[in-house]
Amino acid sequence: MLTKRSFLKTSVALAAFAAAGLPDRALAADEELSALFMSQAAYSEADVKAMTDDFEKANPGVKVKLEFVAYDALYDKIVAAKAAGGAGYDVVLFDVIWPATFSENGVLLDVTDRLKDVDKATVFDGAWATVMYKDRYYGMPWILDTKYLFYNTEMLQKAGIAEPPKTWDELITQAKTIQDKGLAKYPIVWSWAQAEAVICDYTTLVDAYKGAFFADGKPVFNQGGALDALKYMVETQKAGVTNPHSTEYLEEDVRKVFSAGDAAFALNWTYMYNMAQKPEESKVVGKVGIAPAPGVKGLTEHSAMNGSMALGVTTGSTKPDLAWKFVSHMTSQPVQNKYAQLSLPIWKSSYSDPAVVKGQEAIINAANVSIGVMMPRPMFPAYPELSTLLQIAIQKALTGKATPEEALTEAATAAARLR
Repeated sequence: MLTKRSFLKTSVALAAFAAAGLPDRALAADEELSALFMSQAAYSEADVKAMTDDFEKANPGVKVKLEFVAYDALYDKIVAAKAAGGAGYDVVLFDVIWPATFSENGVLLDVTDRLKDVDKATVFDGAWATVMYKDRYYGMPWILDTKYLFYNTEMLQKAGIAEPPKTWDELITQAKTIQDKGLAKYPIVWSWAQAEAVICDYTTLVDAYKGAFFADGKPVFNQGGALDALKYMVETQKAGVTNPHSTEYLEEDVRKVFSAGDAAFALNWTYMYNMAQKPEESKVVGKVGIAPAPGVKGLTEHSAMNGSMALGVTTGSTKPDLAWKFVSHMTSQPVQNKYAQLSLPIWKSSYSDPAVVKGQEAIINAANVSIGVMMPRPMFPAYPELSTLLQIAIQKALTGKATPEEALTEAATAAARLR
């Protein structure tokens, strides 16, 4: 991954298109846009292609060239396109953790004025946080997501457990009960590979323990609730209830293990709920429960992290008006409502729309709790470097190469030098 310093050295100066005052114009025939999307979690490739087909039908002569990459390649593709110069991508999907970096390095257009007529109150605050940096907007929210606790209802019933855990300690207790009854060898599965996935699980637990990443501009994740969060992760391993392969797993691995009936509990994104209900994808159809991630007794009732993503127009686009029209289509409420099976809409009123809610009552109920308590990961210009430091630290603790205190203190010392 390119660091901020190498980003600045290799990026060439690109013409910056003003976000305000751009004149409307008729679409020229045979215009093409290039758009970069993610090939895992949230909307499926088929959904994105179908949404795009509808846009092309409504705009004759316009063709959108779609490219899909794994999440872990998304940042690098965007940065590489910027560094290479030229038009590159017109529209890109970006994570909630990147606006600071992309703003500082001139990757995305400032679209604050383009959004001046949008009633911000109609969209969840957590979604807007995905596109904001220093009170400016750099895109339109598209994927509103957090991680939920999934559970196998049949396993809980056979274990005599009436309801899913309300606290993280209770999760370990229930997991041990399920394990003792021989219902699952390793009842809990996580996405703890050395990737952004583990940061998402860790942030959920930091939220539960009321921890923090920074205070007064200084790293504090080696103390308090942030330290307790990593200690908890290690504790689940020592208790023998966490699948030992979790340190190699990403979210899709977690989905496959849970859908195979080999886990009682899993922390994962919204998309897993409906994927785990498909007979061709799952052996646990009709046995999938979902709840907000638990809290910590005496501290919190629930926990969640902001895993949202957005669509933005790049500064390298030679067709910013057309690119924004495509973004507006993809993020519109009618389109999001139509494709709400794998990713819930950013629009508040959608959650009372029968077309969205039907068949998804359980996940809507969980979302109505979790969306309101999502903890953000640090909005930090050098976030990619910070994330790498934390990933390495967490892996060291999980693999027994260092204690949680040692691992996080080493990372905090290095993070203090980042700018």
